[in-house]
Amino acid sequence: MRDVWIVCPNELTDEVSPALLVFNDGHSYLNAEGPVRAQRVLDAVNADGTVGPVVGVFVTPGRGIDLPPSSSPWEMNRDPRAALQRSIEYDSMTDRYASLLVDEVIPFVQDHLGSSITDDPARRGVVGHSSGGICAWTAAWHRPDRFGLVLSHCGSFVNLRGGHAWPYLIRSTERHPIRVFMQSGESDADIIYGSWPLANHQVAAALEFAGYDMRFEFGTGGHTLRHAGSMFAESLRWLFNPASLSVS
Repeated sequence: MRDVWIVCPNELTDEVSPALLVFNDGHSYLNAEGPVRAQRVLDAVNADGTVGPVVGVFVTPGRGIDLPPSSSPWEMNRDPRAALQRSIEYDSMTDRYASLLVDEVIPFVQDHLGSSITDDPARRGVVGHSSGGICAWTAAWHRPDRFGLVLSHCGSFVNLRGGHAWPYLIRSTERHPIRVFMQSGESDADIIYGSWPLANHQVAAALEFAGYDMRFEFGTGGHTLRHAGSMFAESLRWLFNPASLSVS
């Protein structure tokens, strides 16, 4: 079982197929009291035309039917079994999560909307924080025909389930048509599984080496969404508009 929220422009027409952003850990991004407040930002960029029309799909990690939902819809279930399931979904290097999005989540969203989402991968992206950040990259890597945009916040490119191998894989594999925005900070996590600041620098360097269209914003913050939230609208404008100005 998993929860899915859909945020769409006020008006969807048959003439224009909207862009798509899938948010891993959707509850964190959608939380109206959180640091990102994604619905408010999506409403703004849809209204001013700088990104939209774009549909936001906010997806939580799966949970067993024997696990009750969290006490708050904006918080992760604290049961260790839920945390394990999240890690299996997000930190794994396989194509299984990408297949879930392509084969199940997106068709469900389109049926709910009664409208087609664009098939152009340059207008379809995955967003995530921490393990959700590496998952955003992994999903696009395996299915660049469906997702051409990645927004990774404090991505867990460390040795949880093999994610520390990404710099070598990126450097040694033909470049995929993916546009990437990464964010981390000097006070990001540093534990037995690896250093998040170092790992993000290594992935960013690998992307640059391999010729990806990418941007890396490295600040002073820790393993939170605060820095990401402060520049969320600008990061969306950069992702969707290749000629856009740099984030300041």
